[in-house]
Amino acid sequence: MFLKLRHDEASSLVEVLDLPQLFDPFQGNVQARLHGGEELQDPAAYAKGDLIFPSGEELPRCWVDAQYRR
Repeated sequence: MFLKLRHDEASSLVEVLDLPQLFDPFQGNVQARLHGGEELQDPAAYAKGDLIFPSGEELPRCWVDAQYRR
């Protein structure tokens, strides 16, 4: 799944490598790979709060907040 970095003026995309980690509200970071050129980048940890969908929508609250039902 590709997501966009929130505060990146170039609208760089990151490829999430571990989807269960993305969906887990108890995980604050997710392993992803930046797609910003022709060379394949090394995986890095990105904070979920820094990621949004390419359309500009926020991630679902149930993915980022363990207390979303309260």
